[in-house]
Amino acid sequence: MSAFERYLTLWVILCIALGVALGQAMPQLFQAIGRLEVAQVNLPVGVLMWVMIIPMLLKVDFGALGRVGEHWRGIGVTLFINWAVKPFSMAFLGWLFIRQVFAPWLPTAQLDSYIAGLILLAAAPCTAMVFVWSRLTGGDPVFTLSQVALNDTIMVFAFAPIVGLLLGLSSITVPWDTLLVSVGLYIVVPVIFAQLWRRALLRRGKAAFEAALAHIGPLSMGALLLTLVLLFAFQGEAIIHQPLVIAMLAVPILAQVLLNSGLAYWLNRRLGERHSVACPSALIGASNFFELAVAAAISLFGFQSGAALATVVGVLIEVPVMLLVVRIVNRSKSWYDAGASRC
Repeated sequence: MSAFERYLTLWVILCIALGVALGQAMPQLFQAIGRLEVAQVNLPVGVLMWVMIIPMLLKVDFGALGRVGEHWRGIGVTLFINWAVKPFSMAFLGWLFIRQVFAPWLPTAQLDSYIAGLILLAAAPCTAMVFVWSRLTGGDPVFTLSQVALNDTIMVFAFAPIVGLLLGLSSITVPWDTLLVSVGLYIVVPVIFAQLWRRALLRRGKAAFEAALAHIGPLSMGALLLTLVLLFAFQGEAIIHQPLVIAMLAVPILAQVLLNSGLAYWLNRRLGERHSVACPSALIGASNFFELAVAAAISLFGFQSGAALATVVGVLIEVPVMLLVVRIVNRSKSWYDAGASRC
């Protein structure tokens, strides 16, 4: 993990402070930026999202789909957690904490929007950072690559239906036209573009491909941080008046990470899967494709929405929480191996 990635939480906090300050100092500028839209898609954000997402998708080798069967138990657990448990558990946790526990301290008009943001965050499995988490736990690289390729393939088709279903069950109006446009802009087009670019780079050799990844990686993080500055320039007023909102939104996200990673880890152990497979399986079930979630939240609900804020809280706590999960699975290896060997 690079120093930049390790201290992502610090960079996010700095972007929050900078965004709030700029939003208060130059409100007219950011209002003008917010009006730069075509078909309900903000143009500056659209460009930033592509710069953010495409380098992530460049790392995905869809050729690894041919090796999915090599680790069928781990893949089965991954699919179960990511698509049958994770989005639905987040919808429940959002209802529990946002509508019930914290409702008296949250703005009533934003409750639905906060839950929508949490659902968007949970509906897209992690794509890029899971390679980092897997490496830190000694995860099987073939399994990690194949599960990411499979999840991204499913995401192209399942993201919109799952989000639409859960928003509907949560009594939140589903803007289907905007949702489908977001899927096209932030999933389908980037996947196609990234894979064409990947093939072109690989024709020049593995070294050229790795060098290109090293050069464009910082652009992705830079685009994310600039997006956060823009978002908090719009959210500044709400943050100033209700600073505890971020802490309250973090609670269901943290609960979801611990629930899903723990369940995936335990299921792999029960099925007798190797620790090097169980670790990345648990980690991808815990982390999120937050770049996509931020993009979709802004497109669907706007810069000033509670949904956008909720997805950014996911970015804020991603690194420290995932490092905690990494530490847990590393320290519990002897316990895991003792149980898996009996299966």
